[in-house]
Amino acid sequence: MQSTPPSRDVYSVSRLNAEIRAVLEGSFPLVWVEGEISNLAQPRSGHSYFSLKDAHAQVRCALFRNRRRLLRFQPREGDRVVVWARVSLYEARGDFQLIVEQMEPAGEGELLRAFQELKAKLEKEGLFDSGRKKPIPPFPRCVGVVTSPTGAAIRDILQVMRRRWPGLPVILYPTRVQGEEAPREIVEALRLADARGECDLIILARGGGSLEDLSAFNDERLARTIAQLETPLISAIGHETDFTIADFVADRRAPTPSAAAELATPDRDEVRDRLGRQARRLARAIGQQLQKERSRLEHTAHKLHLLHPRRRMEQQQQKVDELSQRLEREIRQLLQRRRQRLQLAQERLRAHGPTAKMALLTRDLESGRRRLRDAIGNRLARERERLALLSRTLNGVSPLQTLARGYSITSDARSGEILTRADQVKPGTPIHTRLAKGTLLSVVEEIQPDDGD
Repeated sequence: MQSTPPSRDVYSVSRLNAEIRAVLEGSFPLVWVEGEISNLAQPRSGHSYFSLKDAHAQVRCALFRNRRRLLRFQPREGDRVVVWARVSLYEARGDFQLIVEQMEPAGEGELLRAFQELKAKLEKEGLFDSGRKKPIPPFPRCVGVVTSPTGAAIRDILQVMRRRWPGLPVILYPTRVQGEEAPREIVEALRLADARGECDLIILARGGGSLEDLSAFNDERLARTIAQLETPLISAIGHETDFTIADFVADRRAPTPSAAAELATPDRDEVRDRLGRQARRLARAIGQQLQKERSRLEHTAHKLHLLHPRRRMEQQQQKVDELSQRLEREIRQLLQRRRQRLQLAQERLRAHGPTAKMALLTRDLESGRRRLRDAIGNRLARERERLALLSRTLNGVSPLQTLARGYSITSDARSGEILTRADQVKPGTPIHTRLAKGTLLSVVEEIQPDDGD
């Protein structure tokens, strides 16, 4: 027989996640965690979400906007960082996560970040522009080398120079190339080499190493010192794949110290071969020039024979005769052209003279008079016809015509009002009566009303 199960306290998922979150946040203090950033997301809200991972595990992280604003750098995918964070749980998905309160680059990542920031700053100021870089002398009289006196870089440089251009003076300006004091010593050595003016080319060299080992050459003071040098400088820092701030500011970068020595010195064998080729070309050019001058001398002698004074006088006399004939022809042609131009001008003057103009204006005036007379006559005829028409029309509507048929017009003698009814006046009222010819003045004696009213 099955027993009755005890009463159960059933958790909802939301309740369970909320209590787990409370346990996590109450059990763990703020912790420091180091790892590599991956799956970085930066939505418009200003928050950042990413995973922090190492070789065996990863954990989700949230960096809210108010904390992100306090960072001294911009986190990127792949950066190795150290975060100070609270252990928590994202209840909506049940995800274990860290709430980041503080973040900073870890180890070499910090050096790389500083390198990139300084590179961007100096590039913006124009220290890397090709227009400010000085040319490397093809045949230096003396080369200065700023490097460690005990490193492999100076040995490689001297070995290459002895092979390529023996006898070239080399001055070593010793300095440390690693450590906290290295940037200051390198700056002092470069300034000393530039101020003394013993060399017309400087090589700044160091062997390979990690980013931390090469950090002395990523110093801002060193970069600005290189940019201010009067002497051209070749940088040869590390291996071919290594790049430092000094490489970008230098007038020329070499992948290795040995390559810098090759850039600084001409090749003796190559120069000897080039001089030999130039000597042969010079000999051929001299021979060709001598042959050309010899031919020119022979030609000049022949011309001198042809230019004997007597023959030259005969030629000049013949030329004078030819020019005289040409001058006569030109004068005749010029006179002919001037006569034609004068004749044309006279014809144009006659055509545009006052007599012709007056005759033309007289004809125009007479024609205008005829047209004016005709226009006036036509206008008068039209106006007479119009006046007659208006007279006929006026006579047709004139009250005089009505009066002529026996009618009259009566008005009040005092007010001048036209009388159309008998009740407009009273007995004794003086009135005027207008007839077809003349006017009557009378007084009303009696009023007879119209029986039709």
